[in-house]
Amino acid sequence: MSETSTKVACPTCGKAVIWNKDSTWRPFCSERCKLIDLGAWADESNRIEGEELPTQVESNDEFYNNH
Repeated sequence: MSETSTKVACPTCGKAVIWNKDSTWRPFCSERCKLIDLGAWADESNRIEGEELPTQVESNDEFYNNH
């Protein structure tokens, strides 16, 4: 049986990456692209939209008494 290779674009640079068990950095083409993407999440260039969190954290007692 021949296995069909699926190709995906590296999310960082767009280079074609073959998606299989031998593709160490998938979906990225290299460790460099993987680290660039991680850095973008770390500096919040990439983020998932959501509700603003309160700036002041409640103490445990306040939280449990109010909820």
